[in-house]
Amino acid sequence: MAQSEQHYTLAQPSFEQPVKLLIVVAPYYKDIADNLLQGATQQIADVGGTFEMAEVPGALEIPTAIGIAERLQKFDGYVALGCVIRGETTHYETVCNDSSRAITLLGLQGLCIGNGI
Repeated sequence: MAQSEQHYTLAQPSFEQPVKLLIVVAPYYKDIADNLLQGATQQIADVGGTFEMAEVPGALEIPTAIGIAERLQKFDGYVALGCVIRGETTHYETVCNDSSRAITLLGLQGLCIGNGI
């Protein structure tokens, strides 16, 4: 990374009423997932939101869980958390591409999703 490279960070949002979010986490790599979860829950608390949490086996199941939750309950938004690590097979590409594509499609349907996979 170049030393002169600068990154822009969005300002923290503010809401007229507390938001209710669902965090869907795939704790396959538990230490990484726990750190992602800690950061997400802190950010939600910082803006006065509330959250529920659901665990799924892996990153591929995250979009399905979000889609089901949207049909069964009303959340203001969703947070997808997980980690995919490249191994020696093509499974990495499948999981990354398919989970990302499914989350994008849910977003195009109007769901607000923070993708932390």
